[in-house]
Parts: sequence; C-alpha cells; structure tokens
Amino acid sequence: MLEKIKQTADFLRERINGELPKLGIIMGTGLGALSDLIDNKQIIPYSEIPNFPISTVEGHSGNLIIGNLAGKRVLGMQGRFHYYEGYDMKQVTFPVRVMKALGIDTLFVSNAAGGMNKNFQVGDVMIITDHINFFPENPLRGKNHNELGTRFPAMTEAYNKKLIQLADSIAAEKGIRLVHGVYIGVTGPTFETPAEYEAFRIMGADAVGMSTVPEVIVANHAGMTVFGISVITDLGGKEITDVPTHEEVQKAALTAQPTVLSLVHEMVARC
Repeated sequence: MLEKIKQTADFLRERINGELPKLGIIMGTGLGALSDLIDNKQIIPYSEIPNFPISTVEGHSGNLIIGNLAGKRVLGMQGRFHYYEGYDMKQVTFPVRVMKALGIDTLFVSNAAGGMNKNFQVGDVMIITDHINFFPENPLRGKNHNELGTRFPAMTEAYNKKLIQLADSIAAEKGIRLVHGVYIGVTGPTFETPAEYEAFRIMGADAVGMSTVPEVIVANHAGMTVFGISVITDLGGKEITDVPTHEEVQKAALTAQPTVLSLVHEMVARC
C-alpha cells in the first residue's frame, strides 16, 4: 500500500499545475457543483490516475478538481467510492491517503443522508458532530504502517470543534438553518427499513448514510483536521410511509446545494 500511495502521489504532484493544495474536499451526492466555484481549475479523471478506483454511482462524476476556491488552493473529489460498490476499505479510503501524501492537512466531507431525528426536515443541512461506525470492517484493520499513523488513533474529536464553531458563526451571519447530529455509516446499498431507522435513532444517531465514516477514520489516523456535512435528503422511521429512491435523494440534495455551497465557500475563505 505504501508503494501505491507514493506512486499515485508522485503522479499527481507532477500533473498538478502550480502550488499543491492544503485543503481537500470530498463532494457527495448532488454536491459536485462545488467545482463550478473553483477558479483556474484543472480536471484529472480518476481513470487516468494510477491505482485509483472508478466511481460507479450515478451523480458521482469521477474527477479530481484542483484550483482556487475563495482564494485558497483546494483539491476536490467529484465523486467518491463506496463499500457497497464492491471495493474494500483500503480502496474506499485510498484517496485520503494520497491527499495526505500530497500535503493536504484539512478535509471537508459531505454526503446525502436519511434523517431519523424527529426535528429534522428534508433539505436540512446537518453538521456532523460525531459518528457511529456500523460498517462490518474498519479501514485500519490489518498491518499498521507507522508512517501513516499510530496503531490505535483516538477518535474523541473526529470532527473538529473549531470548524464546527466557524460553520455555526457563518450560518448565524447568513441566516442559514443548520442542525447538528450524529451520523451512522452503514454498508448499503439498500435504504433502511423502518425498524432499522428506529434502531439507529435509539442508538443515538440522527442521520444515516453509506459513506464518510471510513474516510474520516483514515483522515484522523493521518492527523488531518476534518469537517463534515450531511444533507438530509429523506426521513425514516416507523411513522414514515414515503419510499425513498436514489432519484429523490439526488433531487433533495440539489435543493439544498445553494446553502451548502454558500457555507463551504465562506468556510474555505476563513480557514
């Protein structure tokens, strides 16, 4: 794995024009339009990058976007990789390892999620304050490479409190409705049953999705600072009768997109 990380990082280092970015952004479902705000952008398709998987999910374009956002150099992932696509956890989190090797020390992650919190509404933007790893595998399972991080990393503050405070401050200034909550990561690709939604709520989760947790674990292992957002694209529970579809999830994510773009743009400017 170390050789693959080096090979991919060396390839990108040679390909990236100008200064290497310090901020990485993983753009989830319906949030790929963040790339439209990036100036002087350079697009590198995943298919051209050595050792990179290929995203197979509709709504995930499959490009690295490098350029300037709010005056800062950023590297954006337009499309991510999921465990349910058949990739193992090392493949799912490989791009985060490469980001760290390139010198990126701050990671923003976004996703679409189903809400269980009774106070949430479809279209809400949830700041992730913590997560529950409900995947069957931890991405750090196996031999630990000390060059990448400690064997037993603490996850006490997986999502940086200062960045959460910054988001709240910006939201107050802009009149943006933000909610806070715990995200639970599950395998998918099935949407949850009403009983599962209810069980996850009882466990302490406010939203559920099929991504993010593996990348955040690896980012923390690598010593990166992390900020996470979930767009609440559907609601679940025993009293909810609506049947979620991927198309509806994408539509709801697009509806919330202007709010997310405004918030992230301002956060990048102030980071």
